Amino acid sequence: MIAGQPLATWTRRFPLLEELMALRETTWFTAIRAPLADGLGDLALSAADVADASARLARFAAYFRVAFPETLASHGILESPIQPLPALQAVLASRYGQALPGALWIKQDSHLPISGSIKARGGIYEVLKHAERLALEAGLLRPDQDYSVLDSPQARAFFSRYRIAVGSTGNLGLSIGLMGARLGFQVTVHMSADARQWKKDKLRAHGVNVMEYQSDYSIAVAQGRRQASTDPACHFVDDENSTDLFLGYAVAAERLSRQLAQAGVRVDAEHPLFVYLPCGVGGGPGGVAFGLKLAFGDAVHCIFAEPTHSPCMLLGVHTGLHDEVSVQDFGIDNLTAADGLAVGRASGFVGRAMQRLIEGYYTVSDDELHALVWLMAKHQQLHLEPSAVAGVPGIARVQAQRDQYLQRSGLSAAAYARATHLVWATGGSMVPDTEMQAYLAQGARVLQGS
Repeated sequence: MIAGQPLATWTRRFPLLEELMALRETTWFTAIRAPLADGLGDLALSAADVADASARLARFAAYFRVAFPETLASHGILESPIQPLPALQAVLASRYGQALPGALWIKQDSHLPISGSIKARGGIYEVLKHAERLALEAGLLRPDQDYSVLDSPQARAFFSRYRIAVGSTGNLGLSIGLMGARLGFQVTVHMSADARQWKKDKLRAHGVNVMEYQSDYSIAVAQGRRQASTDPACHFVDDENSTDLFLGYAVAAERLSRQLAQAGVRVDAEHPLFVYLPCGVGGGPGGVAFGLKLAFGDAVHCIFAEPTHSPCMLLGVHTGLHDEVSVQDFGIDNLTAADGLAVGRASGFVGRAMQRLIEGYYTVSDDELHALVWLMAKHQQLHLEPSAVAGVPGIARVQAQRDQYLQRSGLSAAAYARATHLVWATGGSMVPDTEMQAYLAQGARVLQGS
């Protein structure tokens, strides 16, 4: 029984479930596009909240310049570059057997400073907000002060009285752990079985306590929540429900808007922007999508990508069950090489809040992810982890259902032909060379057999 109904009832109501349960690559676009005039999702957040988050990150720029010298070139702002992918776009057209109009670009959150993944946005932001509040309340910091004072023995001694806990498949834990430990917090990262060993080793090398579980992401989160519930000095970073994480991710959109303008890329009704976002529990892509809607309105089309073995957000939104159901309930094992996306139960907060603003969802097989890792490295000289290339097939998935998509979205064929398609690369720059070589070798094997 699933939510009080037998499996057969669910599959009759939602035939797409048969595709998901068979682990076949699947694409689902919502039937009707909700215009921005209907509201910015079903959550009590606004442009003012994103602006507040952006201002807080700007206040910490002086701290980053001192604590993390690799941010000097960006003046203490944690940001990643964008670049076009013309060579890969041509290869994808050949691989998928169809013309791919428009221009393909990439947003390299894989190369964000400190932790090398999109989680550096939300995870680091939440730690900073928590640290700022504690420091202000204790008189250790004034709002008008240079925040570099927080990179001091006095500040670290103060923060060492407090604890931070988080459950993670890897990248969020890495961001929380590295940032929290640098400030001086006692950090515990509860890691699921699919987390990569090198991420655990890196955290421990920075003094972070890593708890390992022979189970999936949901158990790791539950353990982190349990730790914090019994300790008033412990702040739990809730990847499933945190608005602070969400807003940290959302700041990315205003920065992307400036980057695209500087690159001469127009985004408006006649020049739409399609953004393909890898999705695990949903906080990262949900926050970015919220910011994108604020920045570009109806001109942006946000699409989530998940592994065939972990389609939790697609499953939750499509059935309307959200976090009341897991992929395991439908016999899907949640075992994938895309460790950052190995989540069996989606965030109900994100699913419910953002479901009207997300255009669609699709799944990608592990074999295809490995092949795309190899193709990205070969043709664009970018080394990404498997979860980070989940957005790459998006341009082809939209093109495969072009006529239906144009009808549901109200886009003209001429505007669609001028579209910019942006792959959001979520991690990979810190993957050890031995591990990256294993990804590439697996990708080569897949391509040789295809």
